[in-house]
Amino acid sequence: MFDIKALRQRKEDTKAKASAFLQAAQDAKRDLTDAERADYDTCMAQIASLNSDIKRVEQLMDEERHSGDVASAVAAGAGNAKDAPWKSLGEQLQAVRRAAMGGQMDPRLFAALGANETVPAEGGFLVAPEFAEEILQRTYETGEVASRCFDQPMNSNRLIMHAVDEDSRVDGSRWGGIQGYWISEAASYTGTKPKFRDIQLIANKLVGLVYVTEEQLEDGPALEAYIRKVVPEEFAFKVDDAIINGSGTGVPLGILNSGANYVLAAESGQTTLTILTNNILKMWQHLWAPSRKDAVWFINQDVEQQLYTLALAAPSAAVLFTSPLFTPAGVNGNMYGKLLGRDVIAIEQCASLTTNGDIILADMSQYILARKGGVRADSSIHVAFLTGEMAFRWMMRMDGQPWWKKPLTPKNGTNVLSPFVTLASR
Repeated sequence: MFDIKALRQRKEDTKAKASAFLQAAQDAKRDLTDAERADYDTCMAQIASLNSDIKRVEQLMDEERHSGDVASAVAAGAGNAKDAPWKSLGEQLQAVRRAAMGGQMDPRLFAALGANETVPAEGGFLVAPEFAEEILQRTYETGEVASRCFDQPMNSNRLIMHAVDEDSRVDGSRWGGIQGYWISEAASYTGTKPKFRDIQLIANKLVGLVYVTEEQLEDGPALEAYIRKVVPEEFAFKVDDAIINGSGTGVPLGILNSGANYVLAAESGQTTLTILTNNILKMWQHLWAPSRKDAVWFINQDVEQQLYTLALAAPSAAVLFTSPLFTPAGVNGNMYGKLLGRDVIAIEQCASLTTNGDIILADMSQYILARKGGVRADSSIHVAFLTGEMAFRWMMRMDGQPWWKKPLTPKNGTNVLSPFVTLASR
């Protein structure tokens, strides 16, 4: 049988050779020469031929796998039948390990996938759908930030969404430029044209690598408990961190780096390591009014002590009156503390006290979190063979950014508005 890895490598080498001809012409800002065109056409013909050979070998490999005796697979402990459900995630990972070490292939591994993806060295194994979706769900449930975002599925590696280009509510700017007019009888109509903008989302990769010892692999329940804990929690941490701090290059665009974030200046003379009542009131004042019902406060835990001392004072010193702004968690059975009636959630992803991003007032329904498919897992025994460990690599693909490109100018009033408001460094 042909070596399928060698065929694929030949294909990649030929593609690189063909690409080099085009790149050379582009760098020199010229057309292809006749010789380059001939060589390029030869490469493309070779790629077509290699694709045919690869397809033939994959078909034969698939046939050989499916022709295996399922009964012997049962005897080897690999599974009952190709459509039988996995008892647990641990059972599936044990089957992956056996296959990766050259043992009996559990028919359930290739029944869900087919083709070359069942060969570990040539692609790896996907987590069975019931487990993949649960891990993804747990990732969103664990993440305090991601669970509140606008969930947008992706069916391709690149998603373009259309949005109204509205940065102002003054006449002539609402809804991207649509304006209504009051006119007298028989007067001429005035036409308007709306503006739109594109939001582009790319399926970036989030990868986690987990090493599992042979002893853990022999104990399915313990392995399953470990994987179910560490993978969702780590992925949730990274996703939340990207939503808050992401650069937008290879990762989601975070709130702090987006043009949508309104950064409130500190009070005149405000000392470092402080949060003042006026900071909170002004942040609330700049929050877009429709976002008030869904907004939450994300804080670094070091900020919490500052919140206990916040109070509203009467304008007259003769009247002794104060009203607390902050209500601690546990009062009236609340899971979170309350600041101006909205939840206060401490997360590690917020910046340290006195730095922009230490306290964030945000309506996360105005943040798009797009995800492509479920969670994929690959495996290898070669990475840590000498230490008796197996590597499991988990991957999910997603992107995200705010719906808004910058804060909004209201029709009346001087305060610009945004669903994302932070306090500048003090």
